[in-house]
Amino acid sequence: MNLSAHARRQVQQRATELVGGEFPGLGALPRQVLAALLAHTAAGWRLFVREGFGGAREAGADVFLIGPGGVFAVVVDERLPDLDAARALMRHAQHRLSGIGYGLRTLAGSGIHLVVVGPNGGRSTNGMYLSLALTELPRLFRRDALHLDRRQVESISEAAAGRLAGYRRLSVRAPGREPEPTGLLDVRELTEDQVAAAQQRPFDSWLTFLHPHQQAVVTRRYNGPARISGPAGTGKTVVALHRLRHLARRSTDPLLFTTFVRTLPLVHQRSFERLAPELADRVEFTNLHAWVRGFLAQRGIHVNVHSGQIRTQFNLAWRGHREVLGALEPRPEYWRDEVDRVIKGRGVESLADYLRLSRRGRSLRLDANQKRLVWALYQDYEKLLQDKGLHDHNDLITLAAQELGGKGLERPYAAVVADEVQDISLQGLRLLRTIAGDGPDRLLLVGDGQQQVYPGGWRLSDAGIPIQGRGEVLRVNYRNRAEVLEFARRFDATNQVDDLDGAVGIALQEAESANSGGRTESWRGPVADLPAALVEVVRGLPVPVGRTAVIALHRRELEACRDALRAAGVPVLWLEDYTGQEDGKLKIGTVHRAKGLDFQAVLVVQFARHEAVDEEARELRGRQHLVAATRARDYLWWGTAESA
Repeated sequence: MNLSAHARRQVQQRATELVGGEFPGLGALPRQVLAALLAHTAAGWRLFVREGFGGAREAGADVFLIGPGGVFAVVVDERLPDLDAARALMRHAQHRLSGIGYGLRTLAGSGIHLVVVGPNGGRSTNGMYLSLALTELPRLFRRDALHLDRRQVESISEAAAGRLAGYRRLSVRAPGREPEPTGLLDVRELTEDQVAAAQQRPFDSWLTFLHPHQQAVVTRRYNGPARISGPAGTGKTVVALHRLRHLARRSTDPLLFTTFVRTLPLVHQRSFERLAPELADRVEFTNLHAWVRGFLAQRGIHVNVHSGQIRTQFNLAWRGHREVLGALEPRPEYWRDEVDRVIKGRGVESLADYLRLSRRGRSLRLDANQKRLVWALYQDYEKLLQDKGLHDHNDLITLAAQELGGKGLERPYAAVVADEVQDISLQGLRLLRTIAGDGPDRLLLVGDGQQQVYPGGWRLSDAGIPIQGRGEVLRVNYRNRAEVLEFARRFDATNQVDDLDGAVGIALQEAESANSGGRTESWRGPVADLPAALVEVVRGLPVPVGRTAVIALHRRELEACRDALRAAGVPVLWLEDYTGQEDGKLKIGTVHRAKGLDFQAVLVVQFARHEAVDEEARELRGRQHLVAATRARDYLWWGTAESA
């Protein structure tokens, strides 16, 4: 509360007196808990207390607490409830409050927190609720957890008042503050905490609100693997995180959230800890290759992965085939992708299989003789790896699949969620299917073919993952302000992955916009002028520098930018080291590292290239540009540097 120490003492005294008058005879613990919660109503929180609080135990929460930090159903009890009792309490809270509308969205059942306050706190044994001691109650009011503004709090509270029959609303005022006129919301009267929620985290209301379509996907029961697709910014990952919480409440087994991008799980783990702190230990967040490494280590299988040495072995193999394959396509990177993403990534085991393969997503057509030449390159590369005792990342996937085929997981996951699946290899998808196993609600795949930033393509059916009748498409963009979204729509980001299973996908052009406003700016000039231009725009940012990212297609293009920013005294943090923690540093990284992330402001650095490129490279670059642009929420600066 933004009050002096004396005023806080007065508020606490008023709260204690009110509790004593309204609920005489309360025991020490419920009296102290209720007074502590009531004191926060002086700072804009809303409190609804069960009429019979302190008497015989009734079904449902003792208190509903609504404020900038979210919606809480609070139970005060000397003993922790068992699993069945906790589920009954959650059902009661969801029945009373879920579905309350706010604009296009509603209060999500998975956005309601169940809190049990006891004499000693302790950890919930089933992950259904957050268990706190009296002294731990300030955790509910932490400033880093604030995400609702005053209008949202009032909207929920007014609707809740009509739904919470058998509860009475209690509040106290801060000294010298006049009663608030009903329905009047003046931003000048916001408390410090409410300003923090309204201004510092303007897009974090997803922790509480979801669109009705999103909410339906969160709670829907699927009798097999399911898929969520949709353009950038439509809340696919948000829905996945809410669904994880929903599924975790229905089981006591562990859950897995994974993706191709190495750093993305750390960021989403922090988001999930804010959404569901009681489940922090139940859900494992890790990228797919890290999971595989850990699994193989547990099974005593040694692997030797060294990226630099792997590149060296491919380059050695390329030397023997450069003359013949270079005549078809001179870039060795193209053929490395062919081996990595097509032959090994799709699990092609023989030349005969490769000859029959439809190379989806690759624009250069190869006849049978040309494929034989590629196969010879692949074989030489494999021999060099074996001679050095090396494994590449595809080998890890293959080894894990073989090991799981012989002996499954000792403790299966209740559910597996895979994000950004458009960039996972076909072999990786097959492995995910094996990890998840068969059964309802076991595997959820989340992605968007238009945001594929690696070459090649596939369909889910190619991986043996049928999702007919279990595919969901999200269409409303909640991330990007209208001006930013309009800028991103200019990119011709076609793709060969469609909606991930062969049907016509929804492009960003077709997405509905939910947020007005925003600002975009463009700059074009010589490469030599780029550092000064970048420093100038950073100094004039309309948002805090710590919520801003500089993005480029290649890391080498960022190094001059990094040096210029550091020379200007701007602290920077590479995206591979970013965990979602607010630290006041400007984030900097490639579009591949920025996948799945978003920032209030994004500065994209593009280096104009005038060399001829084929259709596949042009489409890939368009998708990468679209991904870079859609990382921005409020402000997008697009800088184009041209060679002299």
